[in-house]
Amino acid sequence: MRTTRIAVAVAAGVVMMAGLTACNSGGDKSNGTGGGSASGGSNDAAGAKSPLDAALASLKSASQQTNGKNSAKVEGTTKNGAMTQTMKGAMDWASGMHMSVDITQAGGPMGGSGKPMKALYTPDAMYMNMGMPMGGKNWIKYDYDVMAKKMGAAGALMKDMMNNNNPGRSVDLLIASGKVKEVGKEDVRGVQATHYSGTLSVSELTRMQTKNVSEADLKSLEQQLQGMGAKNETIDLWVSSDNLLVKKHEQMDGKSPYDSTVYYSDYGTKVSVTPPPASDTTEYK
Repeated sequence: MRTTRIAVAVAAGVVMMAGLTACNSGGDKSNGTGGGSASGGSNDAAGAKSPLDAALASLKSASQQTNGKNSAKVEGTTKNGAMTQTMKGAMDWASGMHMSVDITQAGGPMGGSGKPMKALYTPDAMYMNMGMPMGGKNWIKYDYDVMAKKMGAAGALMKDMMNNNNPGRSVDLLIASGKVKEVGKEDVRGVQATHYSGTLSVSELTRMQTKNVSEADLKSLEQQLQGMGAKNETIDLWVSSDNLLVKKHEQMDGKSPYDSTVYYSDYGTKVSVTPPPASDTTEYK
């Protein structure tokens, strides 16, 4: 029972973090196209921007504005195979990642109580409160270095994601890919926003990771995703007139399809995260 509960908490915490951030780009974004192809992105004879260049320029502004706000409230739903997870809370990325959220999980091979679990994230570790004490302690601590060693090829990427998560990473990925189009204007919870969309292959996703991930890990990660039947990921972003990301939707195909929708609001909100005392914490090893 104890092992199952720990596994449920790990799955909940990691899947939720994957939903909050797309893979980060390691390409040079100084020209607005990063590591992706710029085909179709040149200006016309009159000097007007092509649709691709216009979209890339808008997303670059959104990345700068979003990242510069340092904090926001978050709310979303992630479906991974038979597992569905909802979360609500706030995150601060000004100096490493600090976040406090309530996570509710249902379905999947390990099930879920359907009751909210409290999760705290710091630059070094994740803390989960399952709502049921274990060994007289209410919290489980998951050190990122320990988790990385246990997750094989995806470990290095997971550690970087945990350390450097922020909403702008999904924007940066589409910029780096050079594969994005403007879909149109839409309403997102009462906010008028511009919808952008792009589809990347698994190979492209793994080629545009942070520089902290080794070549060997990138190849293993690509093989792992392909082994799960994954071929493509589609990323949809909605950006407000203030150049702030207000919604993100990601879909990846495969044997265990992944679908995540996250809403961002109240940028600049105050976020306070205090790790629980060691006397009330069990460490995951």
